[in-house]
Amino acid sequence: MKVYFSVTAEQNLFDLTTYLLEEWGLNVKQKFISKLTNKINQISEQPLSCPKSSVVNNLFKCVVTKQTTIFYQIENINKEIQIISVFDTRQNISKLKKLRMQGA
Repeated sequence: MKVYFSVTAEQNLFDLTTYLLEEWGLNVKQKFISKLTNKINQISEQPLSCPKSSVVNNLFKCVVTKQTTIFYQIENINKEIQIISVFDTRQNISKLKKLRMQGA
């Protein structure tokens, strides 16, 4: 299945990779991008391989690192996967609920 990022998820990813580069260096940023790419390939090939979110209906969560989770939804009609958020797990989960209500 094709995987694409919502505008919000793109901004989340930009913010996160900028932070990683500035605070931890290029090596850490590249390792994160590699892990993220592997997870995107996984959900592209096996969209149901990650658990459904217990917080928001029809949303799946995929742990990329201990600090980062991607939330995605499967659009069966278009046979696509939309990544809704690249979420820092240290944030308050209510931010994710608000994001989903806004339509990401």
